[in-house]
Amino acid sequence: MTAYRYRALNLEGKLVRGVLEGDSERQVRSQLRGQSLRPVEVSEANRQAQGASPWRLAALRRRVSAGDLALITRQLATLVQSNLPLDEALQATAAQSRSTRIEGILLQLRSRVAEGHTLAYAMGEFPLVFNEMYRAMVKAGEHAGYLGPVLEQLADYTERRQYTGQKLKMAMIYPFILVGVAIAVITLLMVFIVPELVGIFAHTSRELPLLTRGLIVTSDFFRDWGGWMFLGIAALWWLARRLLRNPRRRRRWHSLLLRIPGISRLLVALDTARFASTLSILMASGVPLLESLRIAGEVLTNLVLREHSEQVAERVQEGSSLHRALEQSGRFPPMMVHMVASGETSGELETMLERSATNQERELEMTLGTMMSLFEPLMVVFMGGMVLTIVLAILLPIFDLNTMVK
Repeated sequence: MTAYRYRALNLEGKLVRGVLEGDSERQVRSQLRGQSLRPVEVSEANRQAQGASPWRLAALRRRVSAGDLALITRQLATLVQSNLPLDEALQATAAQSRSTRIEGILLQLRSRVAEGHTLAYAMGEFPLVFNEMYRAMVKAGEHAGYLGPVLEQLADYTERRQYTGQKLKMAMIYPFILVGVAIAVITLLMVFIVPELVGIFAHTSRELPLLTRGLIVTSDFFRDWGGWMFLGIAALWWLARRLLRNPRRRRRWHSLLLRIPGISRLLVALDTARFASTLSILMASGVPLLESLRIAGEVLTNLVLREHSEQVAERVQEGSSLHRALEQSGRFPPMMVHMVASGETSGELETMLERSATNQERELEMTLGTMMSLFEPLMVVFMGGMVLTIVLAILLPIFDLNTMVK
């Protein structure tokens, strides 16, 4: 059976869209009429994707959220481990999906599996949805006959990645809100409040205090050039993003980040934890070490670290042990190198890699927590200092006037 996309009118005359499976377009139209729908357009999902324009094709192949991927992986793993045939498991997972696009993807996977292709091959048609690591694990599971346990591991992996990503985002929300409020308050004070308060001193012949003069100049600058400054910052941000699309410039930028104390440690911990976790789950699924190293290197976001992972793979291919190759690289944390050495000695490399990733993620969470705990009072002190400066700049001329009167 083939997946077909349809557009149809319901009894209220509203246009509805969806995906159905059938042996032909005529059968799908009959199914729609049986559901009290009047078909407007029915077309094969695969054919529609192949004949689409580039932007339409990109829309059909775009990524799904980490939450959606974790959910469908968990559902599929549960059904496969219940000894349900793979095509029926895919159909049941598609039926439970609330997203029409995800339902269409799953039904297209089912169509390919029903035609005799492997699940990994079918997932290759959606590289942005199922990345190379995902497909390699599924392929290894199919070849070994352990697709259910492999999918279970993948579900655990995607859920952990989603959980870690959400924790990082939640940790950054409050600081961004504080910074945004601070900038907004200072801008409002400098543009609207300060000019009204210091206007009473504009016609005095007495020289104003230095702090007051500086406040007036700053206020005039924000009022006259604030909009242009905001546009300039936005333009610089856009230009930087455009320039960093070039791999050479992006590599130089990543190299610079690795030289900044504090930031370098966070970036290395985040990337190497992802590298160790990916390598562990690939090897536990039966993927060969060299291929696992190559795939795990692709998850590194820093190009310099990615180059070092490629060098590690080359040294291992030449006969070096993994822990020695990591140590020679000089970019991977010493604790990770020691745990890998212990895993190679004991024959539990996958377990030690997973423990290394867990330890690094825990350390990263503690570091971010400490930074956020320090950032919050620093922002309060900064805001208090700015307000105190503005108040003093306004009060100093008033004190001078009182002195003159006495």
